[in-house]
Amino acid sequence: MRDTFMSDSAPNPRFFALVPCAGTGSRANTGVDSHSGAPAPKQYQPVAGFPMVLHTLAAFAAVPRIADLLVVVAPGDHFFEQHSAPVLVANCGGCTRARSVFNGLNVLLTHGAMPVDWVLVHDAARCLVTPAQINALIDACEHDEVGGLLAHKLADTLKCESDGRVVATLERGDKWLAQTPQMFRIGALVDALQQAGDQVTDEASAMEAMGHRPKLVPGDAQNFKVTYAEDFALAEIILRSRT
Repeated sequence: MRDTFMSDSAPNPRFFALVPCAGTGSRANTGVDSHSGAPAPKQYQPVAGFPMVLHTLAAFAAVPRIADLLVVVAPGDHFFEQHSAPVLVANCGGCTRARSVFNGLNVLLTHGAMPVDWVLVHDAARCLVTPAQINALIDACEHDEVGGLLAHKLADTLKCESDGRVVATLERGDKWLAQTPQMFRIGALVDALQQAGDQVTDEASAMEAMGHRPKLVPGDAQNFKVTYAEDFALAEIILRSRT
């Protein structure tokens, strides 16, 4: 396991990946830790023969342009002591996703990344992302002034609800489902998260709050976030179909 990033200066901005992995996955509720008997975080539960997060990390490992990959776990999380992966692990996970990402960005800077370098932040539970999708995001954003995110144009009709009944139907023509990775300059994202606070649910929201307009890069419906128990079965089918 690597314990340092590249420190040599580079003429062009580099690409780093950051995977926040400190969540408990309470909505999944599908398994327990084999050692403690406590509920197992969903990112460590098996899908297609391996813990979910290892599928996620394998996709980034297959992208040569990624200089290094940082996984942010909760204090006391020993998963990566038992599972080898070509990543740097930082036990600085916070109580929210935004805090985990913010802490991880500062770890990147401490280990030699520069504020002008790019970071691709990706959900550990989006285990169906592919190297092709990651490369497509880099290609679309590496010369952009702001950066952007993978997203999927909404196909379903959106309803607003009150007390279990429909109160309005929303126009869907301009609606997209935000996915990850989301790719921004490290320094700009640090500033945005510091200003936005812990309650933003993705990096693009923090950048938007700073007045930026992140680029939407078409993703894929299969790049969904495994959230509920039934999502595991679908992810299993898709992963096994790829092999």
